[in-house]
Amino acid sequence: MTLKRKRKIIGEEFIRVFEKQAEKAQAEYLIQGTIHPDRIESGFRRFSDKIKTHHNVAGLPIQFKFKKIIEPLQDLYKDEVRKVAALLGLPKEIVFRQLFPGLAIRIVGEITAEKVEIVNKADEIVREEIEKLD
Repeated sequence: MTLKRKRKIIGEEFIRVFEKQAEKAQAEYLIQGTIHPDRIESGFRRFSDKIKTHHNVAGLPIQFKFKKIIEPLQDLYKDEVRKVAALLGLPKEIVFRQLFPGLAIRIVGEITAEKVEIVNKADEIVREEIEKLD
């Protein structure tokens, strides 16, 4: 399976999970934290090169149950998002946390429960080590 195909599958599942939760909460919109580099890498402009397809950008299915997907941070870079978060008074551990999204895409080959458990444990170890540095 190619990475592009895997990202499409993850994007589809990403939306379907949020649709189920949105239905329970009677939410009509999906607000997500897409930032500008995600859009650049996903080739959001007509003739721009695609570096990779982010599951929450170009990997999304064409049809979904939300009225709209809102991306308030889509024109900001990570450092700018952190500045906004700090200005809003969010706790330091949130403002400066290390993000490792899309762990499933880092699994080589077929995604199995065992491999998901391994990648989650690896992520937990990395997060703990980073927290020790503070």
